Parts: sequence; C-alpha cells; structure tokens
Amino acid sequence: MKPTSRCLPAFAVLSAAIFVIAAPSLATQVQTPPPAAQVQAPPAAGPKTVAESTEYAATSTYAEVMSFIRELQKLSPLLRVETLAVTAEGKAVPLIVIGKPLPQDPLALRAEKRIAVYIEANIHAGEVEGKEASLMLARDILLDPNLPYLDKIVLLIAPIFNADGNDKMSPDNRRGQNGPEKAGVRHNGQNLDLNRDAMKQESPEIQGLVKNGLLRWDPVLLVDCHTTDGSYHEEPVTYSWQLCPNGDLSLLAYMRDKMLPAVAATLEKKYHTLSVPYGDPRDFRDMSKGWQTFGHQPRYMTNYAGLRDRLSVLIENYNYADFRTRVAGNYHMLQALLDYCWANAADLQKLVADSDARTVQSGLTPKETDTFGLDIEVHPLPGQISVQGYEMEAPPAAEGAPQGPFPRMRPTDRKKTYVMPYYADFVAKRSVRLPYAYLIPIAGTDILDKLRQHGIAVERLTEAATLETEAFRLKEIKGAERLYQGHRTNTVKGEYAVETREFPKGTLLVRTAQPLGRLAAYLLEPESDDGLLVWNFFDKDIVSQWGGGAQTYPVYKLYTAQNLASEGID
Repeated sequence: MKPTSRCLPAFAVLSAAIFVIAAPSLATQVQTPPPAAQVQAPPAAGPKTVAESTEYAATSTYAEVMSFIRELQKLSPLLRVETLAVTAEGKAVPLIVIGKPLPQDPLALRAEKRIAVYIEANIHAGEVEGKEASLMLARDILLDPNLPYLDKIVLLIAPIFNADGNDKMSPDNRRGQNGPEKAGVRHNGQNLDLNRDAMKQESPEIQGLVKNGLLRWDPVLLVDCHTTDGSYHEEPVTYSWQLCPNGDLSLLAYMRDKMLPAVAATLEKKYHTLSVPYGDPRDFRDMSKGWQTFGHQPRYMTNYAGLRDRLSVLIENYNYADFRTRVAGNYHMLQALLDYCWANAADLQKLVADSDARTVQSGLTPKETDTFGLDIEVHPLPGQISVQGYEMEAPPAAEGAPQGPFPRMRPTDRKKTYVMPYYADFVAKRSVRLPYAYLIPIAGTDILDKLRQHGIAVERLTEAATLETEAFRLKEIKGAERLYQGHRTNTVKGEYAVETREFPKGTLLVRTAQPLGRLAAYLLEPESDDGLLVWNFFDKDIVSQWGGGAQTYPVYKLYTAQNLASEGID
C-alpha cells in the first residue's frame, strides 16, 4: 500500500549510500519477498502507538506498551504474549509471539520449515524508536490481509526490553537526541547496562532472554535496536553484524558479505531509506583515517548471539535525525530484514544447523588448528566504505579557555562524501589450542550455575580420574581501578604447564563437542577477554588469601578424548 504523504520520510529522496566492500551477487535470492506495508497511518481497526498519536512528540510508557499489545490481542488470534523476564522493579517484560499458526511448543519449530526471528528494542531505554517501530510492525503484519512473512517466519518481539529504565523519563536524558520530548535511561533497575551483561548474566532481563527466548525458541536471527551517539552523517540507519572472531567465521562472513549488503540494497531500493555500516570516525579532524565499528566482545548482545552460532544484526538509528525519521528508518530496516529472511528461510535454517555441526565436530576431535584467539585487534576490511557526511569544524573556544589536543568537532552545512577504510575486521594477534574438555575441580555452585544459565551442557565425574592436562599458572592478577558494571574486572598474566593430576569425584566436566562449545571456551579460557575470570567469578579461588605463592587457575584443559565416568547435570 502507498504510504500517506505525512509519513514519507524526508530522506526518501536522497541517493543511496555506497557500501563498496565486496559482496557476492544477490542473484541467489530466487524468490520474491511478500508485499509488506510501508510506514503509514494505522488501519482504522488498529491501535496507534504513542509516537503516532502525538505526531512523534512522545514515546510510550510501559503501561502504554502493554495497553497497545492488549489491543492487538483483541484483533488477532495469531498473537500470544509470553513473559520474557520479571525486572528488579517487578515489571513483566513482554515477548510478543506472532505465527500462523501459533506454535504451542517451540521445540516443534525445529522440525518445521518455519524459522524464528527475534526483534529486541529498548535495551537502552532512551533509544526508543525500535520500541515504537516494532509495535507498528506487529500491528501492520497482523492487520494486513496477506499476513506477510508468516508462512515462513515465527516472529518474536520484545518491544520494551528495559522496562524499568523506560519509565524514568526526563527531557534531560539523551539531550543531544532529536526527539522525543522525554525518554528513559540507559540502565535497568539494578543500574546495569543490559548490553554489557550477556556473558556475566547478572540481570533478570538477560537471564530471562537466554532462558525464555534463546534456549526456548532458538531464533535463527537476533535483531537489537539502538540509537547512535556522536558521529554526523546523512544516513538515518546504520547496522552491524556479529563481530567476535572466536565465533563461527563462516556465519560472520555470511552476514558481512552477503546478507547485510543484500538487506541494505533492499532498504534503499524498496523502502527509499539510506543506510551505512555502523561506526564513528577514527579521527573527527581527519575523516580519511577511517570509520570504525564497536567492540568484538560477546558482552554485547549481537556478538553474544554470534558466539552461540546464530545470526545477529545491530540496528543503530541516527541520533540527529528527527524522531519520525528514526522510527521510519527502523521500521523499514526491520521490513528489509524480514524480506531477506522470508526469501532465504531454508538457507538460513541450514546455515545455523551446519554451524552447530561444525562446532560439535571440532570438539570431538580437536586439531592443532582449532584455536581460541587472544589479544584481539581491529583491522580494516578490504575495499573502502562511503559515508555521506559533512565538512567538520572545531567550535570557537571560549575566551581564555585552554586549548586541548582533541577539540570536539561539529558539522558545517556543507555536505561531503567520505570514502575511507572501514575498521571492522577483528583479528587475534596470538591464539591457544581449544581442548576436548575443560575440568573444574572446585567446590561450590557459582560456576556451575553460571554455565547452566547460558545453556551449556555440564557433567560431573562419578569416579576419580588421573589425567594429563594443561594448567594455567597465574603470575599476576590485577583488578581494574575503576568499577565497571559493578565489577573490578580482572586482567591476568601467566604461563601454561602440562600437569598430571587426579581429578576427584564431583569434578565438573565441560566438553567442547556441543553446540555451545565456542561459548563455553570464551567463558572458561584463562586469558579470555570476556570470560568468567574477567568478571570476578573465580576470585575466591585464585586470589591469595592464606599465604603467598603462585596460584593455579582452577580450570584445566584436556586435549585428548578420554572415556570418563560422568553424569549430566540438569
């Protein structure tokens, strides 16, 4: 259907941003995606979001989101609401499930041709356009007589993931953002940044997402909606793929080189919306030095999904565009992603199944080439990227103010297209071998509970075993001087040593021959930059309290397959 004139975004008349990193031909998409509605006035029978009803002056409160969802339930039998989590302040985080038919048992989906796609919004509750756009999308799909996408996709939407932060609205939050008049805060009810919690899982929201979302529904694709900070450009939508180089590199390459270039082309050609890969200038004073993405660590939700052998997309809507334009851009990006998933559902299903199989196989017979990367640094991708920006200038200094070496830059009204390298290729400077299994001979349940929260299979030795393993001797452990997410994160130095020792009955056994084997390694490797040792979970076992001497990290690596008497732990 043709959009109404008031909803046609101003950026529709702009030419496309050029993403010149090489991508394979799009000819593999042999099917034509179903028709999908443009952003438009809601159908007469459909509810309006708060953004729509206020002409994009305001955004929805938690109560208003829940009211909108209840109105949708009255209009369609194809929608069910589940509870993803209950926040620290007692709010139920809704998960909207849309399907034709609605699956009663998520496990049954794994034997179907339909795939699950999970859309998450408002993880940072001041970044609100994904909340409004995902609700609009749910409404427009359900009220379209063609029910687009639903023959191949079960859609999961968490529109208000940070429910506690959402209602702490103030005009002082995200003051540089161009609308709405008030927005929520970044942190949740525990003062945690939920997009830094994926590995440590200390918030009920992330624990609930993993248990009731990722483990229960096993979505092929996770989409996380945000708003940018800092950089100036014309493109209203930016995006990224999973970046962690210790995940399945074939999935990473598929997202980077095939799927997202195709989605960006659809976004521009079909939905008249500019986009560019997410980033900021490496140097605002000299844009030619390059465009750089965010970090590779799996504490970030999209990287975490990639480490679980699933596809993921970060949407970062342009901070300085007006609120209506940001909502429209987010809405169209979701449409373009669903178009691709619909056209390639069988391929995506096979892609992640093959990734699981590779992970399991490498754990059964680990080779010298099966490694875990350390000291990871970012390199430019081949080719260059084009960003439609502005000539920049330093604002005049206040009289008598000292001049720093890095003045904050601001855009002029002179447009300029920058062609530059894109720093988004994370590479390990060194690596260590991945083992057949990890052995953890310590008492207590903290580590066990944390591994099981992630869904990692853990066993317990039912008989003592004497084994040759590799140990990590700590020479230095240093906690950060500044608290980060409630932790003084650790950095360690040490050396590896072969050790034959007896592992007592009850020792925890974590095999890498499981679909989450890569995630298990990231959590347990001693030099991992985002593992349980970093986040202080082993402090009581390795920080010397009762005397001097070097400590040994209480996780041992077993390289050769062994017949061990063990039992699984539920």
